[in-house]
Amino acid sequence: MLFGKKKPKEPRHIPTHIAIVMDGNGRWAKKRGLPRQAGHKVGAEAFRTIANYAKSIGLKYLTVYAFSTENWKRSEEEVSAIMELLEKYLREAIRDMDKNQVRFYFFGDLSRLSPELQEEAKTAMERSKKYAGVQVNFCLNYGGRAEMVRAARQFARDCLEGKCKPEDLTEERFSDLMYSAGVPDPELVIRPGGEMRTSNFLLWQSAYAEYYFTDVLWPQFGPKELDEAIDAYNKRNRRFGGAK
Repeated sequence: MLFGKKKPKEPRHIPTHIAIVMDGNGRWAKKRGLPRQAGHKVGAEAFRTIANYAKSIGLKYLTVYAFSTENWKRSEEEVSAIMELLEKYLREAIRDMDKNQVRFYFFGDLSRLSPELQEEAKTAMERSKKYAGVQVNFCLNYGGRAEMVRAARQFARDCLEGKCKPEDLTEERFSDLMYSAGVPDPELVIRPGGEMRTSNFLLWQSAYAEYYFTDVLWPQFGPKELDEAIDAYNKRNRRFGGAK
């Protein structure tokens, strides 16, 4: 080894797919004496920043937990505010689509959403298919358990219709029945907000994902925090059940 020479820094590996639980909007607002809706508004801007940054660093897939099946339990006022923000974001995303060139996709049962929001989601997906940049998957009215039940029911129907037999079920076939069919599983799942749980998010897909938890609340989560999560991921030894 030659003294005085620094070892060349290894290139940073960017995961193909990162998933994020966007948590902490309400607590961010409460700390500032603001209504919870204000936290969701700032959180929406944080998402816009992260989506653009993800595209700039070459990330292929970004999945975000935007609204869970359990979030309907919140107050009608808060749910309405979240839905209005989603509609506003999608309208703006459609307007700026040619500039940003981000593909949009949605995981979850959209049938419970308003007809207007369903139409915005459909338009965003259809118009953005041609782009080759990052694909952003919005989990709307989504729950991991509900997704697996839906997939199991679909396979049962296929068996009843004679399209397959129970013994035909494999992990690959089950994956093809998920909302995420065709999307590689996330390598990294990030949970801001200080909570240490999965919250029913991508339960099937995250079986071998690396989890990264941070106390930073989502409205304050920016490119610096995403870089820190990616750097931590790069220090992990991913063995997938094999020997070290």
